[in-house]
Amino acid sequence: MTDSQTPPVAPAATAIPRYLKAPLAHIGAWTQYFRTAEIPVLAATAQAIEELRAIEDDVDANMLTPVIQADPLMTLKLLAHVASLRRPGSITETESVSTSLILMGITPFFRRFGPQSTVENWLADQPKALCGVQELLQRAERAGQFALGFAVHRGDTDASIIHQAAFLHDFAEILIWLHAPTLAVQIHEAQAADSTLRSSAIQREVLGIEITDLRQSLMKLWRLPELLVSISDERHAERTSVQCVVLAVRLARHTSWDWDNAAVPDDVADLARLFNAPPKVTLAFLHKIDHPFVHAASVTDHQADENPGAAEPNPTIFHSP
Repeated sequence: MTDSQTPPVAPAATAIPRYLKAPLAHIGAWTQYFRTAEIPVLAATAQAIEELRAIEDDVDANMLTPVIQADPLMTLKLLAHVASLRRPGSITETESVSTSLILMGITPFFRRFGPQSTVENWLADQPKALCGVQELLQRAERAGQFALGFAVHRGDTDASIIHQAAFLHDFAEILIWLHAPTLAVQIHEAQAADSTLRSSAIQREVLGIEITDLRQSLMKLWRLPELLVSISDERHAERTSVQCVVLAVRLARHTSWDWDNAAVPDDVADLARLFNAPPKVTLAFLHKIDHPFVHAASVTDHQADENPGAAEPNPTIFHSP
């Protein structure tokens, strides 16, 4: 059999999902449910982990980091587990994927995270939900790209955590798609039928909660890094770091299909104010950074670790097209 014919490494059999068919009673019930709920990861992530497991003695954090940080679900699982290793009451402001792996160790990582259930298998009988998750994952990647671009331009020393906050922003919504697909589809279809419908209103009607509240509740439950939690809290929009995340998520959502969405001019105007630049120049900058930025996150993180003052503002990043 040639290399091209070699079958891919198969992840472990996926647990049979038991979908929620009706909303839970309150935010506490939703939070408790996800305390022990299975969280599948992308098939590509599961396969890459198994390939690295086969050469465990040669694996280091630099090899595992890009695999994990390309998948918001696997990133979430790692950060939550490492947080559980800390003593009760102890907190950390920052924790990246790479520092989490170093803290945990490679052998304990493989021992703790065996073959993973996959999103694709989990939602095999829910094609609409699988499409919904895939769209969210693509949007998460672009939100992270935008947030990192904003933070690097501003010379923010927390650029890597801002990227991570935007990348993980929609994780609670992804979990709803995975565990309550019929409810998630109901919300999606209601919004598709009425573009003026506020997300918070339809979420309360269908789920009994707002997904933003669930996200914050789960981040605190899993004791995620304090800075990540605070930057992800839209109630603190007066902070520029929060604005970077919120506007990156908004722009990624509004440009999911193209740049002709009626909300884009408002996004550009808000970003122009954040950057203190003309809207036309801001729009040119946004188009310029709308490309894969994922690997730059690890570079920025490494530079910040080596030299905290390395991330300096780039005065020439804005220029007329």
